[in-house]
Amino acid sequence: MFTGLIEEIGVINRIDRNSHGANLTISAREILDGTRIGDSIAVNGVCLTVVRLMSNAFIAEAMAETLKLTTLDFLRIGDRVNLERALQIGQRLGGHLVSGHVDGIGELIERRKVGFAWEITLTVPNGLERYIAKKGSLTLDGTSLTVIDVEGNKVKVGLIPHTAEVTILGDKRPGDKVNIEVDLLARYLEKLFLDNGVKGTNNNQGLTLEFLASKGFIK
Repeated sequence: MFTGLIEEIGVINRIDRNSHGANLTISAREILDGTRIGDSIAVNGVCLTVVRLMSNAFIAEAMAETLKLTTLDFLRIGDRVNLERALQIGQRLGGHLVSGHVDGIGELIERRKVGFAWEITLTVPNGLERYIAKKGSLTLDGTSLTVIDVEGNKVKVGLIPHTAEVTILGDKRPGDKVNIEVDLLARYLEKLFLDNGVKGTNNNQGLTLEFLASKGFIK
């Protein structure tokens, strides 16, 4: 589990591909402190396992399925990546709960300056927009951001100068792709409501006004 607060920007030093996926060698400094083999590190929002440690780098494994479903498959030597170690009990939760399991790949379509910050508009895969709410949380390349607006599959988020400086999102331009993870609470709530809706109404419509009324949520 992660928070979406990027600790460091690493650099891809080497990519060793095989039939099972790829091993990524990533240079880093800060996140190596206290890291052990077997630990989880989010790389551009993708939870990967550390399989080897060096003085100034680590190697993480990415399965073929992970490469297929995330932007990690597009990485090249020299690319910069967002890095975050797994959350420890007792740490401040400054962002929001992030699992490191990417839901889809989005594409930036607009970036414009608004005051001192940036507004970024991106498209998300069809179906993901239902889990994204105005003023809710959204993870882009492992970075916890606040949603400004949602219109269909177009989502607008805000990027303050600090976030643009300490993450790779500051480098992103229209046409670039990003890993997207929606708020995991939205997925659990959907399943809870759908399951209860089916049981409560004896149909496949999921959550209904009748179901809500029967449970005392509305009158």
